[in-house]
Amino acid sequence: MRIVIALAWIGMFAMGCSQPARRPAAGFRDKLSDYGFFTGALKDLSPAARVHLYELATPLFSDYTVKKRFIALPEGSTMQYTDSSALDFPDGTYLIKNFAYRDSTGKEILLETRLLHKDVNDGQWKVMNYKWNAEQTEAEKWITGAQVPITLTDDAGHRISTNYQIPNTNDCKRCHASAGTLIPIGPKARNLNYHGQLEKWATAGILHGMPEIGKVTKFPVWNDSVHYTVNERARAYLDVNCAHCHTKGGDADNTGLFLEYGQEAPSRLGILKGPVSAGNGAGGMDYDVVPGDPAASILHFRMNSSEPGTAMPELARTITHREGVDLIAEWIRQLPKKP
Repeated sequence: MRIVIALAWIGMFAMGCSQPARRPAAGFRDKLSDYGFFTGALKDLSPAARVHLYELATPLFSDYTVKKRFIALPEGSTMQYTDSSALDFPDGTYLIKNFAYRDSTGKEILLETRLLHKDVNDGQWKVMNYKWNAEQTEAEKWITGAQVPITLTDDAGHRISTNYQIPNTNDCKRCHASAGTLIPIGPKARNLNYHGQLEKWATAGILHGMPEIGKVTKFPVWNDSVHYTVNERARAYLDVNCAHCHTKGGDADNTGLFLEYGQEAPSRLGILKGPVSAGNGAGGMDYDVVPGDPAASILHFRMNSSEPGTAMPELARTITHREGVDLIAEWIRQLPKKP
């Protein structure tokens, strides 16, 4: 029976059918088009049935790339609300993240697509990358990573040349690992509580267990200075860009620097805390964060660098996020000097 269901699901995706997708077979396909996630021209990323576009209130910075994110659910399945971690997704789910850059004309050029798949055989998350071809007609399985020379246009209209880094699958596992187990890190309810997405999914019957929307935490939007304070925006930015590693069980657990949004201990936030393993990345400074003084703070120094061995985050970017660094500098300047 399981074999029959899996073959039916594969057949529907191969035809590019827009009917609901059946429970997927385990494993990853060679080409992105093999999944049937999108209808029409692949580069248009028009989602098929059971594939749902979503946005995050505060996303991870990745070299000013334009990202489109989707959840592909097996037929007849639902997501379960969780309060603090990522939503509880059913076995067979795919989380899809597409990366593109804007060229000098503003045209979006697709670079890569990353998949997180919750395997139906063991309920464990698996990861795979797909690299887009120059013709923008297909993305093929790409395990070893790649450097792609590009000239992009940033959010302020500046042109920047860089070698965009497509990670290898082990790089992905570093950020997505918690105590050695691969997990999603972006689609948490608080970060999805944005533009009415959660209410829409609950009404459609694909999200269960959600409390009244007023009881769901609303995560700050990092660049919305009208509705959120500097502290709220900076802490949200640090949570999304740093806390997947700088948390208990994360890749940077040994540093003692824990940057989750709910973290309250000053020393764990780096305030007047000496570095544990920064080495030359400390820039000769004594403390991770010196209240009132961004120039004396290792956190600001490393975020403002694009040099390998110094730059933080050390993965997912090759250039400095000027707007993000400015926000963290403002946050440090506003910290009370006597916490």
